[in-house]
Amino acid sequence: MADLRSNFIGIKSPNPFWLASAPPTDKEVNVRRAFQAGWGGVVWKTLGSEGPPVVNVNGPRYGVVYGADRRVLGINNIELITDRPLEVNLREIKSVKRDYPDRALIISLMVPCDEESWKAILKQIEDTGADGVELNFGCPHGMAERGMGSAVGQVPEYIEMVTRWVKTHSRMPCIVKLTPNITDVRKPAEAAKRGGADAVSLINTINSITSVDLDLFAPQPTIDGKGTHGGFCGPAVKPIALNMVAEIARNPATYGLPISGIGGVTTWRDAAEFMALGAGTVQVCTAAMTYGFKVVQEMISGLRDYLDDKDITMSDLIGRAVPNVTDWQYLNLNYTTKAVIDQDACIKCGRCYAACEDTSHQAIAMGPGRVFTIKEDECVACNLCVDVCPVESCITMRELEMGEIDQRTGQPVRPYGNWTGHPNNPMAQAAE
Repeated sequence: MADLRSNFIGIKSPNPFWLASAPPTDKEVNVRRAFQAGWGGVVWKTLGSEGPPVVNVNGPRYGVVYGADRRVLGINNIELITDRPLEVNLREIKSVKRDYPDRALIISLMVPCDEESWKAILKQIEDTGADGVELNFGCPHGMAERGMGSAVGQVPEYIEMVTRWVKTHSRMPCIVKLTPNITDVRKPAEAAKRGGADAVSLINTINSITSVDLDLFAPQPTIDGKGTHGGFCGPAVKPIALNMVAEIARNPATYGLPISGIGGVTTWRDAAEFMALGAGTVQVCTAAMTYGFKVVQEMISGLRDYLDDKDITMSDLIGRAVPNVTDWQYLNLNYTTKAVIDQDACIKCGRCYAACEDTSHQAIAMGPGRVFTIKEDECVACNLCVDVCPVESCITMRELEMGEIDQRTGQPVRPYGNWTGHPNNPMAQAAE
């Protein structure tokens, strides 16, 4: 069986699946139950410094976006960092780490932006025996409005400064958690690296309002007739998270910087995709909140089976897709495909025809008996018909062979390697 043991920036865990800093990791009883279910690590819910207590709302804290059959696609959370006393959290962390020495236990931190505050809490954190710290520079609500969270994460200079404080005053590995609420995620990642971060984690939640109550005329969740923006997470944010992870993994200034991937990981396949784009571990929240802690068991078995089937190791998987992520101008414009409909599999629903006729290139014909065929002289291979077809593999894309005539252009398909459509195209440079 594939070996799923992870050694991420010196933090060891039996598998790469960690629970993210969030409500599921708020207290000892939750974390113990998570470890018993099989999670390889936990990032403890964000702690703050001693001082005025954090007060959360005593009402609805979540807004939800549903898909078909009320499947949870995303959760909008307006909960703040832990409202439990610091000394209680530290005592529980120490107890859990003592009983589970083989599991990764990282502590998420968010304190005011001054060096003495960070220095003081880091000393207390080290005494727990925790494996590392994650700096929460991403919370988009509540704490950001107090000059913390994404208020820091959106300013690269602050990220670099605080990260350097942490590395100066602590021996523990330091992960910087990045906000997606920024134009270019590479800039804060570069700042974290300059400050000495051992790794980055991303993405934190996306600033959002998920819905509006049309009777109360207030955002949901609604507290006494009012609502607020919150942090959105879950399967719906996965495409955004994958892109940002890939941007950091292929950026020359952050190349090789370890990444912990976060954002909509629900299945082993999601995790494998993050890892293929450079993540060494993945962190999970919404899936655990939706299905319970035992969801990790399916992730573990699925990833192990996948690696066995491919006959590769976890190290082989991490970053394997990064070289194939490029910019649009470097795509090979000589590559040509056409849609093909399997008539035996077709259920004659007509969704491909409606989508193509109304919104695409009018490249599907409907004949007698609702028989749908591709008009190759109109097909631009946009793939929309494949995407809307309810029958898997009923419509596929056939790659045209070299020299074959493209019926749309009337030109033969040229060798892919001859394309020089951009002066900086690496393919053209290699050919020269």
